[in-house]
Amino acid sequence: MNLFQNDRCLYCHTFIVPTVSWGSLISKETEDPLCPACKEKLEKIVGETCRICSRPFHLLDEQYRDGDLCNDCTRWEEDLEWQGYLEKNHSLYLYNEFLKELIASYKFRGDYVLAKVFVEYFKKKIATIIPDLLVPIPLSDERLYERGFNQAAAVLTLAGYSAAEILTRIHSEKQSKKSREERIHLTQVFQLVSNSELTGKRILLIDDIYTTGSTLRHAAKLLKGAGAESIQALTIAR
Repeated sequence: MNLFQNDRCLYCHTFIVPTVSWGSLISKETEDPLCPACKEKLEKIVGETCRICSRPFHLLDEQYRDGDLCNDCTRWEEDLEWQGYLEKNHSLYLYNEFLKELIASYKFRGDYVLAKVFVEYFKKKIATIIPDLLVPIPLSDERLYERGFNQAAAVLTLAGYSAAEILTRIHSEKQSKKSREERIHLTQVFQLVSNSELTGKRILLIDDIYTTGSTLRHAAKLLKGAGAESIQALTIAR
């Protein structure tokens, strides 16, 4: 560890002064990708949440809660077309204004290095889930060309995991431009890569943002139909 070298925050680019302690003299500490000011702006999801989508109940009016589910997940689970496909979504942070800007820089402005902000969390969470396959939600060829990289796969790569890229995506209008109803009633937007053996596999889908859950459920439905045992998801923001 170089005690006299300041690292810069990956988002605001201010210098991060390393904390010097006896522990840091003995072993190298984990690199901190964000300065304290930026880190404080990230709102971790804490407390009681919806059993399926991780929506925090303390931010939800009681009338929109059904026991251990939010109303949105209740509607999904009452619909026989979608019931039971997505077991659980794990999200790290609330999608506040700071994270919205950070993800925009990462996702739309090509700032690949920002994937480092989420690497340590992904490692810890994946270690508790222990999936058989890590499947990033794919981009269409057109979107991949526009952005230069798949933001979901990039975090896995920097975390040292192999991405099972067994899904391909049909090009369509951006999800952010669609209403909630339009997202929910989309026809299947994914295709399975041929010769993918999924029988009995526990799959963890990787994506950046959980909004309505439509994208993840479309992928989960396809994978379950191909023989997967269970489908969970890991997302940066909720």
